[in-house]
Amino acid sequence: MTVRVWHLADGRKRSITGLAFPRLYSLKSPSLPMYSTWERYENPERWTSYYHQVDLVYAFRPQTCLEVGVGHGIVSHALRTLGISLRTLDTDSGLHPDIVGSVEAIPLPDASVDLVLCAEVLEHLPFDRFEQCVSEIARVTRKGAVISLPHWGYTLRALWSFPLWKGSFVFKLPFTKTIPPNGEHCWEVGRTGYPPGRIRAVLAKYFTVEQEWLSSWMPYHRFYRLKKG
Repeated sequence: MTVRVWHLADGRKRSITGLAFPRLYSLKSPSLPMYSTWERYENPERWTSYYHQVDLVYAFRPQTCLEVGVGHGIVSHALRTLGISLRTLDTDSGLHPDIVGSVEAIPLPDASVDLVLCAEVLEHLPFDRFEQCVSEIARVTRKGAVISLPHWGYTLRALWSFPLWKGSFVFKLPFTKTIPPNGEHCWEVGRTGYPPGRIRAVLAKYFTVEQEWLSSWMPYHRFYRLKKG
């Protein structure tokens, strides 16, 4: 199996290719600009999140998609490989997005893309700006949106596979804590004051929430499949 990772921070595409996925985790080379980020940030659970993002977007069969946040370019590369015309949006011009702008005021006309993907972005903004962001996503999309947010909490999960029975289970224990001050996230689902129902209520003002779930493989990310109209 060949795995390719694109690094876009300096405006040039570079690839890391290995014959087996696990080998990439032991690959160490100071010449690779994303090496420190790779070891600190990437792990099998996060790649599961990338898979779910691609899978949920592709299920809409969009021709065009706007991805909010550049990230590492892994998901955008996969979606473009699937034939989707994708543009990225980011406030940081140094990341070389296709569109420089904020999700709070997306510089696109109404209903200008089939789908919007916004994965692990909105928690970096204060919660009092969350609804404005959701309304902007709803404004520019024709079909719907895929959103993922961090869901904090102590988790019970299990996976099993037998010849005639395969399944999984994930459950967040009913405990909560306040969000740590001065952290990367302004809020998270499951933290004190941010129960899942509060987030769902905001999304339901602008979309039909067709699917809301936690993956047994990546229970820290809560996924929403949202339909327009």
